[in-house]
Amino acid sequence: MRYTKQEQQEARDALAKVLKPGDTVYCVLRHVSRSGMMRHISFFCIGTDQKPVQLDWYVARLIGLTEADPGLKVGGCGMDMGFHIVYSIGRALFPNGVPCSGAGCQSNDHNNGDRDYTAHTHTDGGYAFRSVWF
Repeated sequence: MRYTKQEQQEARDALAKVLKPGDTVYCVLRHVSRSGMMRHISFFCIGTDQKPVQLDWYVARLIGLTEADPGLKVGGCGMDMGFHIVYSIGRALFPNGVPCSGAGCQSNDHNNGDRDYTAHTHTDGGYAFRSVWF
C-alpha cells in the first residue's frame, strides 16, 4: 500500500509517543485465508491509562501494510508473522539502533552473548519491542 510521507511521519510520531523500548505489542489473529498464505492481524499495546491502544492504523502507514476489516493484511507463511510485524515496527522507529532497556531487555544481542544491561545502544532496532500473541 502506498502512503504519503506525511502519513508515514504522522504514524511514526504517534507510535513513538505510545511505544517505548521494552514495551510489549500484542498480536491478535483475526482471520486466516483458506490457503493459509494471508492473515488479518491486529496489533495493540497497553497505554499509560492501562487501557488497550489499537495500533493498526499507525502500523499500516509506518510499514506499508493494507488495512483489513478487522486488522491488517499480512501475507506469507512459515514464520511468526506477528513477530515479523513487531520487528518491522522496531526497525522503522529505531533505524540506527535502540537504547538498552536494562534488565529484561529483549534485544537479540543479549541472546548472542551480550550480558551488558547498562546504558548502551543495540545496533538492531527491530528488537525494541516484545511481541505476544493474545
